[in-house]
Amino acid sequence: MIFGGAMAIFEGIAAIAEDDLFLATRHYVFEFSLTGWGWVHLIVGIVLVIAGCAVLSGALWARFFGVLVAGLGALANFLWVPYYPLWALALVTINIFIVWALCTGMHREAGDGRRA
Repeated sequence: MIFGGAMAIFEGIAAIAEDDLFLATRHYVFEFSLTGWGWVHLIVGIVLVIAGCAVLSGALWARFFGVLVAGLGALANFLWVPYYPLWALALVTINIFIVWALCTGMHREAGDGRRA
């Protein structure tokens, strides 16, 4: 989660700086400015890093919070596809993997408690 959050932070900084890296698409359903998307990704990235640090503490609430934030990150990057397709799809994949890993960990812990 910390790595995915750091990638989103860099993506947000690049978008806020209005780098030449991004495509300018017209008539897309979600027409935010590049700077607006940059702030969205920067905030989601910071919250992902915070959630990743909380998950390292082992708290159950942190896993639920991580699933929520990673899901929002996947959604934000899916909507970001017209601006930078390869990076957005890579981050969607990473966020979905984070959700899967956090949910699988919760399932195993719940299963371990029943066997005892």
